[in-house]
Amino acid sequence: MAPPILKLDDIFLSFGGAPLLAGAGLQIEPGDKICLVGRNGSGKSTLLKIAAGLVEAQSGEVFRHPSSTVRYLEQAPDFADFNTVQAYAEAGLGPGDDPYRVTYLLSHLGLSGDEDPKMLSGGESRRAALARVMAPEPDILLLDEPTNHLDLPTIEWLEGELQKTRSALVLISHDRRFLEKVSTATVWLDRGTSRRLDRGFAHFEAWRDQVLEAEELEQHKLGKSIEREEHWLRYGVTARRKRNMRRLGELQTMRSNYRGHKGPQGTVQATVSDAQESGKLVIEADKITKSFGERAIVTPFSIRVHRGDCIGLVGPNGAGKTTLLKMLTGQLSPDSGIVKLGTNLEIATLDQKREDLNPEDTLANYLTDGRGENLLVNGEQRHVTGYMKEFLFQPEQARTPIRNLSGGERARLMLARILSRPANLLILDEPTNDLDIETLDLLQEIVAGFPGTVILVSHDRDFLDRTVTSTIAPAVPDAPDGRWIEYAGGYSDMLVQRKGALEERKRAEKAAEKPKTQQATASGSSKVKLSFKQKFALENLPKEMAKAEAEIAKREQVMADPNLFTRDPAAFNRLAGEMEKLRASLTDMEEEWLELEMLREELEG
Repeated sequence: MAPPILKLDDIFLSFGGAPLLAGAGLQIEPGDKICLVGRNGSGKSTLLKIAAGLVEAQSGEVFRHPSSTVRYLEQAPDFADFNTVQAYAEAGLGPGDDPYRVTYLLSHLGLSGDEDPKMLSGGESRRAALARVMAPEPDILLLDEPTNHLDLPTIEWLEGELQKTRSALVLISHDRRFLEKVSTATVWLDRGTSRRLDRGFAHFEAWRDQVLEAEELEQHKLGKSIEREEHWLRYGVTARRKRNMRRLGELQTMRSNYRGHKGPQGTVQATVSDAQESGKLVIEADKITKSFGERAIVTPFSIRVHRGDCIGLVGPNGAGKTTLLKMLTGQLSPDSGIVKLGTNLEIATLDQKREDLNPEDTLANYLTDGRGENLLVNGEQRHVTGYMKEFLFQPEQARTPIRNLSGGERARLMLARILSRPANLLILDEPTNDLDIETLDLLQEIVAGFPGTVILVSHDRDFLDRTVTSTIAPAVPDAPDGRWIEYAGGYSDMLVQRKGALEERKRAEKAAEKPKTQQATASGSSKVKLSFKQKFALENLPKEMAKAEAEIAKREQVMADPNLFTRDPAAFNRLAGEMEKLRASLTDMEEEWLELEMLREELEG
C-alpha cells in the first residue's frame, strides 16, 4: 500500500454547541477516487476545506506531503482582477503545466475563454472553476458538487475525464450515477466521525444499513446489560459494597454511554397535501412553436399529458427546456399553436434558482406566509416547529434567517413549503440540486407515488430512471435545433430508443443505396469496391477480436479465484470494470466485421 499524500486524523471542529466534527479522518493515497458522503450539514464541505488548507481544525493532525499539489473547487469563485475566463483559468497553472489544457477544458465545458467573468451565470462560473482546478492535473483534486448546474452531456464528459485522470480525487455530489461511475472508495461522514469503505458508491447504501443495524443491536445489548447491573445494585450490593466499587463505576460508565449515544439523524417524513383531483386530460399542446430572433427553440411540438403522468425534460443547457416547460404550463405563450390546460388544476412549483426565497425571511415566516405560528397541512392545523422537524430542522431554527442556511437546507425548506400546499400538478425545475441522498430518496418516493401529475426538468439520470414515465429530449442531442421528441420511460430507456432509431435510419439509408450499387455493378459503368480503410479493417479486425478474447480469458481466470474479492476487493472491482469494457469493445468489433463481410460478399456477387 502506497503511503498517504494527505491525511487528516482525529479532526475536531465546533462552531459553538454540538461539535460539527469530532474525531473525523480522511486518508488520500495516489490514484484514490473517493466519494465523501453524509447528510446535509454533516460537515462534508468543511472537512474538504480542512484538507485544502482553507479552514483550520481546532484539534487533530493534518499531514500533506510537501511535494504534493492540491486544488479545491470553490463554490463561489473569486474573479476579481481577471478580465477574461481564460486568464482566470490559466492563473491556476503551476510552473511547467501545459497551457493548452486550459483551452481544451474550456472548450469541452462550453466556454470560449473570452467571456467577461463579471457576466457569467452560476453554471458558467462553475465551469470556469472546474477548468482552473483540473488544468494543472494536481496530485489531489477536491471537488465539492462539481455537477451542479452542468447539463447531461457535460456531466458524462466530466465522468470520462475524472475516470482517466492521474489525480487522486475526493468528490462530494448528490448525483448517484456520477458517484457510481467515478468513485472506487467511499468515506461516510456521520455524527462527526468518519468511516471508510474501500468500494465505490454503488456499495455504500447496503453497507451503511448494515453498520446502523449493528449499532442498534449493540445499543440494545448495552441497555440489557444496564438492566442486569441495576438489579444487582438494588439487591446484591449492600453486603459487598467495598469489594464492588469497581463494578459500580463500570455501571455509571455504561449509563453515561447509553444516555450519551447519539443515534443517526432521522429521515425526512412527508407527503404531498391532498388536492381536488384534476381532469383526466391535464395539458394538451398542439403544434406549438417558439423562436428568439432567428433561433428556433421549439419547432412544431405536440403532446397530451394525462393525470398520473410523470414527464421528464432533458437536454443541454440552453436547449430550451425551461422555455418548453413554461409554454406547457401556460406561463409563456407560444408563437404559434395552442396549449390547453385541464380543469381543477392546483399547481405547486419548485424553481431551480430558488427565487422564491427571501434571504432575510425566517424559516417559520416563510413556511406560514407570515400568518402566525401555524400552517394548514392536509386540512389539519400544524404548529410550524412540529412541521419543521419532519424536514430535519430544529425548533430553535424557526427564527433563523434563510441566508444562514446551506444550499441543501434551502432546497429542503422549499420542498417543505410546496409539500404543505394542496397540489395535483407538480412542476419541478432541477429539484435534486443540493439535496442529500436521504432527502433525494424521499423526493423520489413522493414523485413516484404522487397521485397527480408531475413535470420535471433534471440532469440527474438516476432520479429520472426511478421516477418518470416518459422523457422529452431534443431530436439532435449535440446540436439542438428546436425539434423535441417524447420517448417512453426514463433516461436509460430514451438512450436505448434513440440508439435503435439511429440504427434503423442507417439500415434504411443502406437499403436506399443498395439498388444504385447493384445497378452500377450490373451496367459495368462504375465498379464498386471496398475502400482501403474497409479492406484494412476487414483483415485486421479478426486479429483484434482474438486479442480481446485472450484478454477477457486472462481476467476470467484470475477472477475465478473464490477468495479474490475477500482478499483484494479493489483488484476484483478493477478486473470487473476492465472485463466490461473489453466485452463491449469485442461486441462492437464483431458487429463492424459482420457488416464489412456482408458488404464484401454483396459487392463480389
